[in-house]
Amino acid sequence: MAKQSKLKIIPLGGMGEIGKNITVIEYKDDIVIIDCGMTFPGDEMLGVDIVIPDITYLIKNKSKIKGILLTHGHEDHIGAIPYVLKKVNIPIYGTRLTLGLLQTKLKEHNLNDVQLNTVSFGDNIKLGLINVEFIRTSHSIPDSAALALYTPLGTILHTGDFKIDFTPISGDMIDLNRFAELGSKGVLALMSDSTNVVRPGYTMSESTVGDTFEDLFSKATGRIIVATFASNVHRVQQIINAAELNNRKVVLSGRSMINNTTVANELGYLRVNEGTLIDINDMNKYPGDELVIITTGSQGEPMSALTRIAYSEHRKIELYPDDLVIISATPIPGNEKTVSRIVNKILENGTKVIYESLADVHVSGHACQEELKVILALVKPKYFIPVHGEQRHLKVHADISESMGTQKENIFLLENGQTLEFTKDGASLGPTVQAGNILVDGLGVGDVGNIVLRDRKHLSEDGLIVVVVTMSKQDGTVVSGPDIVSRGFVYVRESEDLMEEARSVVRAALAECEKKRITDWATLKSNVRDALRSYLYDKIKRNPMILPIIMEV
Repeated sequence: MAKQSKLKIIPLGGMGEIGKNITVIEYKDDIVIIDCGMTFPGDEMLGVDIVIPDITYLIKNKSKIKGILLTHGHEDHIGAIPYVLKKVNIPIYGTRLTLGLLQTKLKEHNLNDVQLNTVSFGDNIKLGLINVEFIRTSHSIPDSAALALYTPLGTILHTGDFKIDFTPISGDMIDLNRFAELGSKGVLALMSDSTNVVRPGYTMSESTVGDTFEDLFSKATGRIIVATFASNVHRVQQIINAAELNNRKVVLSGRSMINNTTVANELGYLRVNEGTLIDINDMNKYPGDELVIITTGSQGEPMSALTRIAYSEHRKIELYPDDLVIISATPIPGNEKTVSRIVNKILENGTKVIYESLADVHVSGHACQEELKVILALVKPKYFIPVHGEQRHLKVHADISESMGTQKENIFLLENGQTLEFTKDGASLGPTVQAGNILVDGLGVGDVGNIVLRDRKHLSEDGLIVVVVTMSKQDGTVVSGPDIVSRGFVYVRESEDLMEEARSVVRAALAECEKKRITDWATLKSNVRDALRSYLYDKIKRNPMILPIIMEV
């Protein structure tokens, strides 16, 4: 009996988490990838800059890959691409603005030989046995797309990040007609954005934020500093509109804000009057009531422009009491504490802060429950896979789909690496492939793992003690030392008795080794470490990292 060909959906990121979105669609010898994003590190990932998906599966199957399909230009969908391209050279397909933003990132990574293919809405691209159509959607960034993938076993529809906005800032509204047409023809599987699924009702239109900005700007007497996502082009447009309405100049702060706004402006996705944008170095030529500063840092990122402004570490911008700071974003789950810390720091400086709970300075770019129901009603998929969300989001979305008539056994809550396989007979879970987090720290990619993070955590909590001993090469006796250096453990000048007793413990351990004729350095270090650890814990109930160093003369 001939083996049935399988259509596979394999999420490598974006399931059970916010960000790091990447999904593999595979049929026979053809693989297409939907998005390739990054996420921010958690509190436990000390020193890590960003987190990208593990692409071991793609490297093993790189001969099958036909291309990466991009739904839009946000970091959680394109941020990992430069790192992936250094491992696998893949053609990339996306809309004009999405590729424009990506091109800036590729230049920063010195990646010049990348095949970028600009796609218009309604275009049909053939990638092996899979045909792909880009469908217009609404989101907080222009040129966002849903993807219809036509395969020999049926149509897979991936919504990307979306909401239904009847009064979009620019361009046409989401193409609901096309969703309905696909639904009438039959959709095998729908993969739908779950980010905002826990919120009932509808997401407010982006245009409502513009009204709030205009009101706040008209009442402000000093400078206005607005923090938002650098890639939220619609929001930047609203800020510029309100600034121009109130005869204010606009200054951009933050590398990503300058890069993204420049690209969007050059490609015609921003409408800016001549003379509105000024260089940050010319800011002091204007009084405060004629200035608006648009900056990054709405998530309280440690090195972002707003954080440096709040802590008086920014080289060009210093906070004044009559400034107005507007944080035009909602904290990403897990970032609430860092955002709260920045708000408190700004208030300490005597500066007024407005954030989402005080005024309508932010609306989400993601669909709420009623909008998600509209898509489900139009598409009427046979199978449903909620994507882009934590476990609680995916579960609520699954329940909504079931309430809309999808059979329970046809709803799949996947995990990263879990394969979902389709045949002519139905769908079932397949094997699990390698998936997970790759940590990027500076220029190092993947060289920080669990052991390194464990050591960093240990150092941050308990500190470090270095024991330095010089021994004779001839007879193994102690020539000098032991010297003990403490970092992050105790203040040595106030703990001289403890340090002297610790030296005595090390001397006793070395003497015991000499008595037993132990000359192996590894054993010597181990005995010193064990003896000192036991003493310190008994004495002060602390467990620092102990690093013995033995030198020979």
